[in-house]
Amino acid sequence: MTAARILDMAKARGATIATAESCTGGLVAAALTDVPGSSAVVLAGLVTYANGAKTTYLGVAPSTLATHGAVSEEVAREMAEGARRTSGATLAVSTTGIAGPGGSEFKPEGRVCFALAAEGQPTRVETVEFGARGRAAVRLAARDHALSLLADALA
Repeated sequence: MTAARILDMAKARGATIATAESCTGGLVAAALTDVPGSSAVVLAGLVTYANGAKTTYLGVAPSTLATHGAVSEEVAREMAEGARRTSGATLAVSTTGIAGPGGSEFKPEGRVCFALAAEGQPTRVETVEFGARGRAAVRLAARDHALSLLADALA
């Protein structure tokens, strides 16, 4: 689904959107804000690449980072919930992962954790293994998946 369609759906529902991004580096927010008139829906886009930024700007608990690592569903959840809380948006999506190159046996290249926080609903979290397809391809696939989470929430 296109970013323009997502924004139309959000406008129709009176919804607002925030993003909290790590591995995608702002690609989700960029896709949304490339659409003219997006300021009626998009409230904030936070790129929190470093762990300290996740803690400072999104309220991710240092203990969550220490216990689970930045690439985890637990951190993705706290990122999305923090973005929604601080921006006042009705929906917030987050991305945190290993775009590559590199990774480890336990956290391979291409693993991205997502969360979608929606007002009045439990936060949805999931992990997608995109595989070692290269940094740019993983980041674009993660962007598209995050957009699909927003579309599903607005459907």
